[in-house]
Amino acid sequence: MQPPVAVAASAAQLGAVSLAASTLGAIGSDDASAALRAFRTSCSVAVRRQDVSGLTTPSDWAAPCDAATSWPDVRADQFFTSQFTPVRVGEGTAFATGYFEPEIMGSRARRSASDVPIYGVPGDLERCWRDDTPESEREGRAPLSRRMPDGGCVSHFTRAEIEAGALNGGAPVIGYASDGIEFFFLQIQGSGRVRTPEGDIIRIGYAGQNGHSYTGIGGVMRERGLLGDGLGQYAGSMQGIMQYLRENPRDGADLMRLNESWVFFRELTGEGPIGSIGVPVRGQSSVAVDPKFVPYGAPVLLDLDRSVANGLWIAQDTGGAIRGPNRFDTFWGAGNEAREIAGGMSGRGQAVILLPRAAANRLTR
Repeated sequence: MQPPVAVAASAAQLGAVSLAASTLGAIGSDDASAALRAFRTSCSVAVRRQDVSGLTTPSDWAAPCDAATSWPDVRADQFFTSQFTPVRVGEGTAFATGYFEPEIMGSRARRSASDVPIYGVPGDLERCWRDDTPESEREGRAPLSRRMPDGGCVSHFTRAEIEAGALNGGAPVIGYASDGIEFFFLQIQGSGRVRTPEGDIIRIGYAGQNGHSYTGIGGVMRERGLLGDGLGQYAGSMQGIMQYLRENPRDGADLMRLNESWVFFRELTGEGPIGSIGVPVRGQSSVAVDPKFVPYGAPVLLDLDRSVANGLWIAQDTGGAIRGPNRFDTFWGAGNEAREIAGGMSGRGQAVILLPRAAANRLTR
């Protein structure tokens, strides 16, 4: 029996190498202009946040961020070619999906028994070592859990338990979603808009999670032979999965409960939605990454078999399913077109990370 293959814990451990400057020749002017505007918003984070990928230090970002403040958008392509060095992390083999800011119907007050509460963060949600966790395993960061009135710590409620009313009175309610399936996918996206019958918009963003692991129901459906091109199968896109859930409500509800993760929200004001580093994400410019392999704020150049996603993106977000090197989730904004592109996005190809020159100089070409 072969021993398991060790998985690198960060980009620095996996290995990163500088590439020829000509690699950046694929950057287009329009693409670069939008990326530069997004990059500027990340600078306040990049210059002060510890980079867990091990590739950069906060001081590395000072030069490009200073230059970005006055650099004209019309010459944005020159900004990226002059301030950064292209770098490949590992083999550079990329896989990209897509996400968007969904808009669902809902209301401030419950209008139907089938309405689903949009919960804020429960008062008992806390990072603590659960009572049944042995002392020898209490290393690193404690998991999100439930603090009991007697001081004990246990796992928080699962999706099924929350649906059954376990949080009634135990968490603030921002509003109610009219469609449970739409809300399920909004939780996966991590943010969205709730449109009321009066036409008002309630914008909500990620505020926390119940500490249970995310399970992608698409993968479960593939294992069960429900997705594919065959007779009786459903398309492997978000749209195909939603079709199955609607046509098979009882089995669909059980399927959704296999994803025990539940997302809690906060109401947003101003520009948004807000990414995991606290800055607004922008359609066709922001990308979610695993920060252990891509520094937050870093430009990313994608070359995929889905050409619509090719070009320059800025790492400004992450997600429960975005794990490992060269794994990306491209953000497409709001609206029907964004929904269609994001829902069907599954692209493979190559990824190049752009590092500040000071950071790249420490790498071996």
